Amino acid sequence: MDIEVTDNAAASRYEISVDGALVGFADYRMSDGRVVFPHTVITPSMRERGLAAILVRHALDAAREAGRVVVPACWYVEQFVDEHPEYEDLLERADTG
Repeated sequence: MDIEVTDNAAASRYEISVDGALVGFADYRMSDGRVVFPHTVITPSMRERGLAAILVRHALDAAREAGRVVVPACWYVEQFVDEHPEYEDLLERADTG
């Protein structure tokens, strides 16, 4: 499997492709030095292969490199960080009301 993650800035999302086919994405929006991740999707037939973790890890690494704070509005991004505390320092938790 040839896996590639790219930042499609025009669509405001990180995309993950397997063997050249788009199989998922993590939407984002920038706001005041923060990157908000509201939605992460992996094609149903490609789930349970660790692709969401690869995608989110790449997105969080890019946020760290850019010096941005991360708002994990997506449940998967929040769960990923909970399971990988090395990313906890990036977070600003979304207000859940």
